[in-house]
Amino acid sequence: MPQISLTTLSRIPLIKRGDDLVAVILRAAADDGVEFADGDIVVLAQKIVSKAEGRLVPVASVTPGEQAIELANATDKDPRMAQLILDEAAYVMRRKPGVIIVRHKLGHVGANAGIDQSNVEHEGGEHALLLPVDPDASAQRLHDALRAALGRHVGVIICDSMNRPWRLGTIGGAIGCAGIEVLDDRRGQHDMFGRELKVTMINRADSIAAMATLIMGESVERTPVAVVHGFAVDAHHGRAADIIRPAADDLFT
Repeated sequence: MPQISLTTLSRIPLIKRGDDLVAVILRAAADDGVEFADGDIVVLAQKIVSKAEGRLVPVASVTPGEQAIELANATDKDPRMAQLILDEAAYVMRRKPGVIIVRHKLGHVGANAGIDQSNVEHEGGEHALLLPVDPDASAQRLHDALRAALGRHVGVIICDSMNRPWRLGTIGGAIGCAGIEVLDDRRGQHDMFGRELKVTMINRADSIAAMATLIMGESVERTPVAVVHGFAVDAHHGRAADIIRPAADDLFT
């Protein structure tokens, strides 16, 4: 019977701009006695990737424009945060006091363009953390470096908390992937009674990200990296960008 196990790395330090995440991961894995096998998947919280890539922005450095001021007044937000949201967004989809839902330039739909101020340093003033510029490229770089260091095929998922329409609470979702099949497309196959599957696509990347988030935590755990063992990985690779439903097919916005 197939079995999947997950292990968090317990000795990840606070990440700063320019840190070598692969070196950090390998050192923490060695300290925890975690060994990597072909087909393992390393799941990283988006925050540490963004921090390493210098995506931490001093809020005081932001000058809000007229649109940001209007959006802030309508939503009870800091105008400077509203400007950051607008800068990261393709467009605003919904808004009300306390809530701004946008389609991010990367294609993700969610609150505040993925900008976060929790679990980030605020030394020298308030800061905001943006998503990586290209999370799939970030994941690919990590994947390549891990493979070079380990001599093994190890997949990479960068995950972030995501909202879902009509459901309370956030779950982990994949925003960057490398070395894994992100979508298991079953269309054209048949169910156990011979009925053809016409729409079935299994989102592997989000499923793994959600599972990993449960043990990584999202507050004070300080375990932003998990290693997934035993998941069947094949040669079909994809990107997190492949998960995003095209805007033309979005019936809800």
